[in-house]
Amino acid sequence: MTHQLTTYNDLKVGQKASLQKKITEDDLSNFIAITGDENPLHVDASFAEQTFFGQRIAHGMLSASLFSTLVGMHIPGIGAIYKSQTLEFLRPVFIGDTLVAWFEIIAIDPEKELIEIKSWIENQDGKIVIEGKTIASLLRGLK
Repeated sequence: MTHQLTTYNDLKVGQKASLQKKITEDDLSNFIAITGDENPLHVDASFAEQTFFGQRIAHGMLSASLFSTLVGMHIPGIGAIYKSQTLEFLRPVFIGDTLVAWFEIIAIDPEKELIEIKSWIENQDGKIVIEGKTIASLLRGLK
């Protein structure tokens, strides 16, 4: 299978990409299987009902993992290298929520091989649940 690597010339400041995902019970189960994070806030309805959330919530990092797909498949895309990610968790994500993860390129520096990206995730009500900044770069080529 041949893959076309993204180049710095393919990108521009202001360029946006998004990804939509409904958070399901299976998503939580799979995330728990991978990470081992069985915090009762995520797995125990009785416990979670006693918190100010009033119900179980999805793992913050499960939601934030949508940024990984954006980096590798959308902006920058094929050949992207994830350098760093800041995250601020603003609101809970509940099972059944539909999320839209967004990227917007805010700076490109080919000499330093850095792409700065504003990153945020909205729920189905248009409220931002996570925001941060992504730094990525690009592969120089394949062998």
